[in-house]
Amino acid sequence: MVLEDAKFQDQDYDSTVNRSWGTEINVEGSSYATSLFWQPLQNKDDPYAEVEEASAGVLEGADLFCIKPGKAPQFGICVSHEGYKPGQYAAAVALATALSDRSSFVGVFKVQNGWWYTCVRNDIILSDGDMLFLNEEDAKSQFMSMLAVPDWGRKIAPPEWEVEETEYPDLAKLLQRGTKNKLQKIKALRGTKLVAVIAVSAIIGFWLLSSIISSLLSPPARPIIAPVQPKVVKPVEEPPEIKPWEQLKNATDVMLQCREGINALIRIMPPGWVIGGLSCGPEGVTTFWTRDVGRISWIDKALNVSGINFSGKSISDDGQTMMVSVPLNKVDIVSSPPQYYDVDLKNVLNNMFQSIGQDISLNSFSYTSPRNNVYRSVQFSFDSVQNPTVWNKLLTKFSGLEINNIKYDVNSKMWHYEGAIYVF
Repeated sequence: MVLEDAKFQDQDYDSTVNRSWGTEINVEGSSYATSLFWQPLQNKDDPYAEVEEASAGVLEGADLFCIKPGKAPQFGICVSHEGYKPGQYAAAVALATALSDRSSFVGVFKVQNGWWYTCVRNDIILSDGDMLFLNEEDAKSQFMSMLAVPDWGRKIAPPEWEVEETEYPDLAKLLQRGTKNKLQKIKALRGTKLVAVIAVSAIIGFWLLSSIISSLLSPPARPIIAPVQPKVVKPVEEPPEIKPWEQLKNATDVMLQCREGINALIRIMPPGWVIGGLSCGPEGVTTFWTRDVGRISWIDKALNVSGINFSGKSISDDGQTMMVSVPLNKVDIVSSPPQYYDVDLKNVLNNMFQSIGQDISLNSFSYTSPRNNVYRSVQFSFDSVQNPTVWNKLLTKFSGLEINNIKYDVNSKMWHYEGAIYVF
């Protein structure tokens, strides 16, 4: 079997060495950080709590950040071991502030080490709107996909792409004109926190010195009983938001139970009735039979003696269709955090599926939670003659995996798979 014989090794694709994005551009001797992950800033007077929460949740391990001022303030975060350094200018901030006369623009600049894609919509740098692509086709594909969105104030692209209604201003002049905010360490003491630490230290030092002098010059004093301070009740802190990948239904449980459930329903063969398509998800399996020459009593008997515990059975008003549903057994809940960025995961998946001659459809998806956290995933779908037991071994290599639907066509003997993998 082709899939069972195929061997996929982690070293086939190294996301650090062979990654498709970069972290830095150099423009006329100045270094600018790119590919930051941008989020809206709610409290611009004290942003550090939001930044630290994002570094622990949205982009775990992030230790550097930068603030974008303006009508819609934001913060961008990144991980220093990816190549970022404190003190680097943030390219997206400089460009967004330089072009602040237009609330929305999308563009790609050809730089020395790649193609820098940037996208601002309604004064907001999109979460994936600051990306240094190392491959021209990746940058062009991302740019062209955004052109489908209407009402761009400016569209910027290299002249050799020959894209209509685009311009190509001088990047160096734009960055020179924009605000030059630098990357800072997230954990560093700063602002009011630093002032508070200095003030407390000075008060403690002064108190200790005064106590020593007083004890040397003054006679023993009567003890003073301090009044009992009223207990301060701290406000109840809101628990941290549960990330979607922290409560995923175990993909292995879903895939293997779907295979068993579908196979069990296929074995039911009521005389004079023909089974239709079968569909299975985390909640269970559903299918239907249509009447050929049979009777309702015949299919009722076949279902009753099958040994399957159905969660639902219903017959259509005309008596021609019998629909059933079968629940899955208990599916474990697992925590499975993402491992890849969007573009990197697509490259890994495409490379893997190309190596076995299997087509796959990929689609980027994101949604914003009630607390304004953005979660992103890559949705996939494909058709295969191989059953879920085979694909379970391949797909569960990816952390953040969820299986949404598995279908089986009895006539073509073809399986259809739909799911998603969470990304940074």
